[in-house]
Amino acid sequence: MTGTTPRPYESYVYAYPHKTAYRPLPDRPALRELWAGERKDALSLYLHVPFCEVRCGFCNLFTRVGAPDELSTRYLDALERQAVAVREALGDAEPVRFAAAAFGGGTPTFLDADELTRLCDIAEKRMGADLRAVPLSVETSPSTATADRLAVLAERGATRLSIGVQSFVEEEARAAVRPQRRADVEAALGRIRDAGIPVLNVDLIYGIDGQTPKTWRYSLDAALAWEPEELYLYPLYVRPLTGLGRLGAGGDAAWDAQRLDLYRRGRDHLVARGYEQVSMRMFRRPGPVHEGPDDYACQTDGMIGLGCGARSYTSALHYSFDYAVDMREIRTIIDAYTETEDFDRAEVGYRVDGDGANEAGRRHLLQSLLQAKGLESAEYAARFGRPPAEDFPAELARFAALGWLDGAAPDGLLRLSPEGLAHSDALGPMLFSPAVRAAMAAYERK
Repeated sequence: MTGTTPRPYESYVYAYPHKTAYRPLPDRPALRELWAGERKDALSLYLHVPFCEVRCGFCNLFTRVGAPDELSTRYLDALERQAVAVREALGDAEPVRFAAAAFGGGTPTFLDADELTRLCDIAEKRMGADLRAVPLSVETSPSTATADRLAVLAERGATRLSIGVQSFVEEEARAAVRPQRRADVEAALGRIRDAGIPVLNVDLIYGIDGQTPKTWRYSLDAALAWEPEELYLYPLYVRPLTGLGRLGAGGDAAWDAQRLDLYRRGRDHLVARGYEQVSMRMFRRPGPVHEGPDDYACQTDGMIGLGCGARSYTSALHYSFDYAVDMREIRTIIDAYTETEDFDRAEVGYRVDGDGANEAGRRHLLQSLLQAKGLESAEYAARFGRPPAEDFPAELARFAALGWLDGAAPDGLLRLSPEGLAHSDALGPMLFSPAVRAAMAAYERK
């Protein structure tokens, strides 16, 4: 290892291992067997809707544009079949309880009001989740946050709505291949506030071509005018097979410096306005009671994902369906999902309990360390038998040498320094195991 500082924007680590490390499971394990020994008293439920009205230029999520020929109906039919199979696999030997729920995508509010009602019914009547009694987070967009859809979500218990605005400057939105009118964005935010959903989150992006400190501050202040309970600040990435990737847009050291500068300006501006920094991306307004877990908690063990782009997590295996970025491949996978009748087995995944790699420990350290509050070493040791410094001495020594660990943290607390948080997208990938790195490198991107 060298003492040089890695580039700050390696990749956004929102799940570990990443789906590019997943592979077809030769034994196709039965879900009933996978979940037999797992705790089921505090599960998380995630329903994935893989449709959007437009695909943004930076997006590499598993989503397609539009749902022709009643595709959304066929998709919900398949989602219901999957829910029935999964609920049966969980069994009735012990109580099954969901502690949190989320609808993501794609754009869940691409579905119309009746379809959203059916989505909620699948979560409640097929899976047994009490949506009005647990935190329910839903993603939306300016064009799909209509009054009738929002009314359904509010009535069914949504506690948090996250809207991807990205920029309040129309020229910047076009540069990110996210064309939208400022007036439409403001109207959508007004409808969300009128719906009375307790927590509003606004997503913004920095590093867009032509963006300046002045225009970045303009977007921040435009968002702050709505007093959102949460704000997420995302650095722009240009990834293969995305719209910006096909345009040949890309970055270099100067772009890294621009993004890092805008991040620091945004962080300082929000903190000065009273927001608490929860992670590199997430900022929370103190005051009201915030419903739901922090931004990493939906990735904990005991996760049930429904839909062709959703992951499920047991303590031994993470599993899903096939993954792609290219639109043609995504359409093929969605079509295959809608035609599936047998959802009793796991098809694609990654085992986190094998080969002595301590992938579960890596994941726990990674997800905890990327939060501003850090990780209590005793908490890690209670779960994995040894403190993290014994399991990951080289990695933690490197982070300390780079100045990424907070030397003033209380004894036993691993916490990132401000510079460590700023470099979260470098630090996270540095914790990947050699096996996961090799699997990701060998993945044939499609």
